[in-house]
Amino acid sequence: MDDSPVPLPGTAFYTVADRRFFPGLVALLNSLRLTGHEEPLVVVDIGLSPEQREMLADHVVLVEPPSPDMPAVFVAPYGPLRRPAEVAVLIDADIIVTRPLTELTEAARQGRIVAFVDCLPNSHRFHPEWQTTLGLGPLRRRRYLNAGFLAYPHALTERLLPPWTEGQRTIGVAHSRYGSATLDDPFYFADQDVLNAVLAARFEDDELLVLDHRLAPHPPFPGLELVDRSRLTCRYADGAEPFLLHHVLAKPWLRATRDTVYSTLMTRLLLAPDVALRLDPPTLPLRLREGRAAALDRRRADAVTLVHDHGRHQLGRFGIRTRLARRRARRATR
Repeated sequence: MDDSPVPLPGTAFYTVADRRFFPGLVALLNSLRLTGHEEPLVVVDIGLSPEQREMLADHVVLVEPPSPDMPAVFVAPYGPLRRPAEVAVLIDADIIVTRPLTELTEAARQGRIVAFVDCLPNSHRFHPEWQTTLGLGPLRRRRYLNAGFLAYPHALTERLLPPWTEGQRTIGVAHSRYGSATLDDPFYFADQDVLNAVLAARFEDDELLVLDHRLAPHPPFPGLELVDRSRLTCRYADGAEPFLLHHVLAKPWLRATRDTVYSTLMTRLLLAPDVALRLDPPTLPLRLREGRAAALDRRRADAVTLVHDHGRHQLGRFGIRTRLARRRARRATR
């Protein structure tokens, strides 16, 4: 009988999804396949429907969360713990990959953790309280990273995942954005703040490959142009091409958002005949379908969203939004 250990897959991608995130998950899957990534996509299933699981059965590896009552925001590290690989790539289900990630996975294979800087002003976020609350060592102040994409080698698993998961259990959700916290609170961004604290305390500079935010931009994706819809190619005026698009905050399949390169590519990724898993148009909001009626609905949604965003900007300009958030937080703690 051969008792030798089963070899790990070379690279695997890991994400988390429930029934509401199914369209985003399918867009992620199809973007990986179209950019040449045939590696396993492991999905921690936190509430997919039976029909969705059946559709995904031939395309992804579904795993159960560690606990049915665990907050969804804390589940991401458990995919690679359940199904490890030589290189693990944690990637959110609201991401579209726009060019091969081989350069990044190879950097991870050479022993580095790979991530992207978060958007301004969060890119400078740092709280000394991370050290005392989480029981970490001295913190090195670095650029603040977004947790939506994280690639790392299996050799660093024990240094990375246990303190990350333990830190998440320590803080809970009550004092994060999912509870009563405001942006000034040290763990407002929950799992992302814990991750940055662990990296600041436990890893040296040469163990990290930190990439500019514009290579993994957020809405409205300023300065970015879609140059080849079929190949998913996006480009800035200076010729730089992002690796991925990350649609943080409101999701275009759940509510009307601005019409961007992400929403344009999402329609292509969900409905084109060359994708790995194609959805039926009637299952999608009209604005994400093809045709004249869909184009009109996109313009309507774009106009409504622009008005809404302008209103939010005015509230933020005069500090009203911050005062309202703090007032809500005070009421919630009474």
